[in-house]
Amino acid sequence: MDLNYLRRLVKIFDDSKATHLEIEEDGVYIALSLEGATVQQVAAPQFTIPYQNLAPQTSVQTILHDNSATSDLAPKAVVSSGSKNHIINSPIVGTFYRSPSPDAGPFVEVGTKIKQGDTLCIIEAMKLMNEIESDVSGTIVKILVENAKPVEFNQPLFEVSID
Repeated sequence: MDLNYLRRLVKIFDDSKATHLEIEEDGVYIALSLEGATVQQVAAPQFTIPYQNLAPQTSVQTILHDNSATSDLAPKAVVSSGSKNHIINSPIVGTFYRSPSPDAGPFVEVGTKIKQGDTLCIIEAMKLMNEIESDVSGTIVKILVENAKPVEFNQPLFEVSID
């Protein structure tokens, strides 16, 4: 199992409200739990990696509560403090792309008027290209991530002025 993949799983778990997560992939079983505060990979051979600081964060959405997490992966618009602008956050960990292909133009630029459902970017996660759509209508005020850079779960991607 890739150590970076394991680190990303622990980071997502650490940032969530989840208290328990079990994943089985390619014959490898991983269980994360706040009760035991351990990360365990079960395969031949079996070993346990102690992990501290697994306290859940109250300000982060949980995507790990059930197996139908895909419904929670829609971007969320959050009102930023002191303004009417909304922040669209990354629903997943991955690589941020502003355009559908390297030779194509970006989906949006600063000043682009968008409608709810418009594609704003692509986030590549585990070799899957996930189109991120706007859940608000308005105008792009800021693009908060550089093209082809990694993004974390719940990281701000766009600031949108609501029309």
